[in-house]
Amino acid sequence: MIVGSTYNNGMIFKANNNNNNNNNNIVPAASANNLPFGGLTNAHCRLAQNREAAKKCRMRKKAYVQQLESNRQRLTQLEHELEVTRQQGIFAPSGFSRDHIRQYTCGNNGSAAFNVDYEHWLEEHQCLINDLRSSVNSQSGDNELRLVLGRVMSHYEEIFQLKGTFAKSNIFHILSGMWKTPAERFLLWLGGFRSSDFLKVLGNQIEALTDEQMMGICNLQHSSQQAEDALSQGMEALQQSIVDTISSNSICDRYVEQMAIAMSKLATLENFLRQADLLRLQTLQQLQRILTPRQAACALLAINDYKSRLRALSSLWLAKPN
Repeated sequence: MIVGSTYNNGMIFKANNNNNNNNNNIVPAASANNLPFGGLTNAHCRLAQNREAAKKCRMRKKAYVQQLESNRQRLTQLEHELEVTRQQGIFAPSGFSRDHIRQYTCGNNGSAAFNVDYEHWLEEHQCLINDLRSSVNSQSGDNELRLVLGRVMSHYEEIFQLKGTFAKSNIFHILSGMWKTPAERFLLWLGGFRSSDFLKVLGNQIEALTDEQMMGICNLQHSSQQAEDALSQGMEALQQSIVDTISSNSICDRYVEQMAIAMSKLATLENFLRQADLLRLQTLQQLQRILTPRQAACALLAINDYKSRLRALSSLWLAKPN
């Protein structure tokens, strides 16, 4: 029976009362060094492990924050480089100098060359839009407005011609919209904008429309929508036809023939792009015939502002923190 205990120099001693021996013997109890984990209880061990895990978690969080800051600085640098290259008339990935542009464009089926031409077109288009806006704000006469409108429409024709020429070498680059901003690509239809969507945008942007003009715009929107639906259905049929061609089981001798048939079907993509761009151009031309010069100018300004907001939305999206 234990009747008492003492502690001396880390060793616990206990007095043991032995009925067979009247002498009280002092015998050592458990040493602190004999406890599990060098004297730590299981609870103490778990506490130490939790502290170590929390320390590692804080270190990982700190590294993550540093990585976010580094990415933010890199994004700012890339935006600055992009702005500088645009001002210099060059559109190429970061780290490319003027000496590398030609080599870069040749190695990408002319994709970068088209991007350069499109950036130039966009800059010139913005200058024309600024002229048009100045003419509207200065209350210019119809004759002067017609001249500026004519230059803007001719400039639209140039981008459609440029797309058609480049599509012969890389139709997929045009249809995928890789030359556009992310938000523009999200709303892309056959390598460009939907005419019917722009007509919807113009609903509240043009003032003093007559009943006849409103009816004309409604009819134009309806016909544009029908043409777009027909082209979309044709594209879906082409896609299914290509899938059926290359997925059909056949003997190895017919492999080359299968690929030749699929290639010939892909060649019709240029025709879809050409018809879509023609629809876009004809819609703009028809809209100009329905409206007065001042109304037509306001319509083109509204379309340009809509596109500008899409590009601004893309910039905000790309700059958002992860």
